[in-house]
Amino acid sequence: MRVNNVEIVDTFAEAFPMSAARLTITARNEKWAMQAALAATGFATSVIGCGIEAGIEGVSRQTPDGRPGLDCLFFGMSRKDLEKHLLKRIGQAIMTAPTSACFDGGVLECPEEKRKTLKLGGKLRFFGDGYQASKIIAEERYWRIPVMEGDFLIQETFSVSEAVGGGNFMILAESADVALEAAEAAVESIRAIRGLILPFPGGIVRSGSQVGSRYAFLPASTNIAFCPTIRSRVPDTVLPPGTNSVLEIVIDGLTFELVAEATRVGIKAACIPGVLQITAGNYGGRLGKHHFHLRKLLG
Repeated sequence: MRVNNVEIVDTFAEAFPMSAARLTITARNEKWAMQAALAATGFATSVIGCGIEAGIEGVSRQTPDGRPGLDCLFFGMSRKDLEKHLLKRIGQAIMTAPTSACFDGGVLECPEEKRKTLKLGGKLRFFGDGYQASKIIAEERYWRIPVMEGDFLIQETFSVSEAVGGGNFMILAESADVALEAAEAAVESIRAIRGLILPFPGGIVRSGSQVGSRYAFLPASTNIAFCPTIRSRVPDTVLPPGTNSVLEIVIDGLTFELVAEATRVGIKAACIPGVLQITAGNYGGRLGKHHFHLRKLLG
């Protein structure tokens, strides 16, 4: 199969079950909502080294307090693990940001039977040292935690659901410039879709990894089969002749369908002159139960 003369390899991306939550972060203006969102989603590219994957989904369509807000998505390997990291990020990055507040953004994209709750505000309230106060509005409890600036407002419970993490495809190109241009086009097209994030810097990965390493203390190492500068030394390189740069797009989404659509539109946008192949990373289907077959997605 070829799209705009770019070969689409007959393979699939292997993705993993995760747990996800959407936080709506508001502030007195867009500047401070963005500052809180950037801090909360920082250092969250991969669970391998960061423990959590996160990103800014987009501007909130509607906020509980009527102020400017941003929706952020957070993905963890389990509900318990997600809760642990969210408590830290809300407490250290959102509550500390001037004028901020934090609300449950909901995960309505997911079936109700797959949704549960996390009592984030109900646990962070203890920072108020006994001076915190709550109020129930429309059957939802909110906590006001006294801080030096005034009060930090947070919803008591947040929705969490099953999700999909690690959807991916790789762009094999003649040069680094072409690879980056193609990847940027893919990112732009994918970011028009709500309900998902691209957790890596600018949505693009330059240092894709493989499971394991020749060093026993490392759980992951550079994906040697896709590294152009060492292909002459790697017996199982998969790079076709003329490939001098590879970039990867990683997608985390609230549903399988969202990740599938993002993969489809991203690949189509990435098929520009100078791109030789589009392929994907998998482990033969042994580790992740969600499989995204590239050719099938493209029809």
